[in-house]
Amino acid sequence: MRAPLPRARSGHAPTPYTRTPRPLTATLAAVVLLAGMQFTLAAGARADDGPSVPPGTGSTSPPPEVDAGAAGLRLRDGATLAPAKVLDIISIVETEGGEERREDTNENVKFALQAEVLFGKDSAKLSPAATSRIAAIADEIKQQGSTKVRVFGFTDNLGSSAHGDVLSKQRAEAVHGVLDTELASAGITYEIRGYGEDYPIADNGTEEGRKKNRRVEVSFPRND
Repeated sequence: MRAPLPRARSGHAPTPYTRTPRPLTATLAAVVLLAGMQFTLAAGARADDGPSVPPGTGSTSPPPEVDAGAAGLRLRDGATLAPAKVLDIISIVETEGGEERREDTNENVKFALQAEVLFGKDSAKLSPAATSRIAAIADEIKQQGSTKVRVFGFTDNLGSSAHGDVLSKQRAEAVHGVLDTELASAGITYEIRGYGEDYPIADNGTEEGRKKNRRVEVSFPRND
């Protein structure tokens, strides 16, 4: 298995390189060779090969139809309308210290819990106080009657990217374990991912910002 290519870190542009065209016969041979190989991965958490943007973060509501020829719509000669968009109304409530954050949109509810209130440093083992916080989220999921829940883990940009990817997935799995116990009879489908340092919500240049970025998010659709 090839080692992953180094990923450009925030603020540093990737080093350009020159690519030498490969003969077609060599390319075909490589494809055939790879097709016949079987890859075995170690058990446990690992980095996700998922979508580039966390699912559930965008609106799925269809945009409204706008008639560009409507009599009340005045456009300058040659001007055209931009594609219509649906902008969610977002309500955000955060505890004074930022340990817990709730975000409500038209379609989803999302809780973000800082890693420090759930885990020890560089650990995926839940603290004694973590279970009650996660159980409170499970109660909200019950109230909404949701059957699909997303659990995403994130880290700051300190340390290696590979370590952050794995740690964030392990933490997401730990939170999922509590939710699954609390909601065992609810017939819920879970999506569990670790995104490492990707998708920060605060500035990684300060400890306060990094603390907010080290988090686990639990999100689910609204049914009201």
